[in-house]
Amino acid sequence: MKKKLNKKTLCLTAAALTLTAGLSVGSAMAYFTTYVTAQGGQELSLGFTEVIPDEEVSDWTKHIKIENTGDYECYVRVKVFAGSQYQEGLVYSDESGKWTPGDDGYYYYSDVIAPGAKSEELLVKISNMNLPKDFNVIVVSECTPVILDAEGNPSADWTKKADVAQTEEVGE
Repeated sequence: MKKKLNKKTLCLTAAALTLTAGLSVGSAMAYFTTYVTAQGGQELSLGFTEVIPDEEVSDWTKHIKIENTGDYECYVRVKVFAGSQYQEGLVYSDESGKWTPGDDGYYYYSDVIAPGAKSEELLVKISNMNLPKDFNVIVVSECTPVILDAEGNPSADWTKKADVAQTEEVGE
């Protein structure tokens, strides 16, 4: 009697599975036979954020403005290098009040710079007058794209680094 009960249960289970599979075939076939045609296109431009320092020297003072030549708004920062014997003699001034020194040696511009616009001027004067006639003062400028928070407030993230894998050309 147990064998008949087991065969009966097995047959009912197989019938139930077959019935369930048969009912779902219709929706599966509808999924595989439905299609959509689309045409047209949309141009996608990723763009870049780039800056170029505009430097002029007069009366032992370097006049620095940073121009945004990229496609997006950005924040900028500047670091100035001179020889080790001259680095301590660099004196920074800012008539606009928009450049602030950071703990890392950079001067940060407080406003967002729009594409095609320039920052206010940062002045770097060489205070030591016992200098050789020719020496270099190097300006390094960096930028980071504007990041908007949930409320739309702009901020800068200076911790991001370029990923080598992302900057390699396709096919290399």
